[in-house]
Amino acid sequence: MKKNTISLFNLEDGPIRTTTNGKILIITIDRPKANAVDLKTSRIMGDIFKSFRDDNKLRVGVLTSSGEKFFCPGWDLKAASEGDAVDGDYGVGGFGGLQELPNMNKPVIAAVNGICCGGGLEIALSCDIILAAETATFALPEINSGTVADAASIKLPKRIPYHIAMEMLMTGRWISAEEAAKWGLINHIIPQKKLIQNAIKMAKDIASGPPLVMSAIKEVVREAEAAKFQEVLNKITKRQFLTIDKLYGSEDLLEGQKAFVEKRKPNWKGK
Repeated sequence: MKKNTISLFNLEDGPIRTTTNGKILIITIDRPKANAVDLKTSRIMGDIFKSFRDDNKLRVGVLTSSGEKFFCPGWDLKAASEGDAVDGDYGVGGFGGLQELPNMNKPVIAAVNGICCGGGLEIALSCDIILAAETATFALPEINSGTVADAASIKLPKRIPYHIAMEMLMTGRWISAEEAAKWGLINHIIPQKKLIQNAIKMAKDIASGPPLVMSAIKEVVREAEAAKFQEVLNKITKRQFLTIDKLYGSEDLLEGQKAFVEKRKPNWKGK
């Protein structure tokens, strides 16, 4: 067990890289070209966040991605078109390893270095603080590929004004880092070159605080919000909503994935 934990905190190759800086765990999504997350990557992220949660020596996590263009576009539609099921096994923490991880009582900071959309935005929303480069952009374009932004549909209207959230969900409109800060979606805009440096500095400031209080804050806030969130998310992922069940079994879902991979306009049939 000890050997496995050490390896998870010092991953140098593969879709996820990790390193520690004192009491800080830095997790980097590294899946060229766009840092999209497939089932395997999601499961790895879940194992990392679970080990981070259970390690008493680590207090704060920083989540970022490689490169300067993409933070994460979310679900890997190419992998989906090749067989990854949209309702498949995402691992212990759900998609991206964090948003459904039980008893996650440690702070995580997202350092958004570029395009953050779809499931990538859902991953960022699962973090406690979001720092973004000035070039970062945000969107929920699932509507354009014929599916629903499941976790974001639950979380985003609670994070920013309802009407702005609904516009993003229903139109797929992109917003800049400046607009994201205006609506309170992100905490601070940081120059790209200083993003990780600032994220680590903030993480160290938080890590220097009382860990039991940090854990209590996380648990109280999470429990206050998550009772209905988990119930609704479970109904989505288990296809208990008639609309979701119809969508996940539809020709349109496959058409949206294929059209994305083939870089063409989807032909929606409503079935």
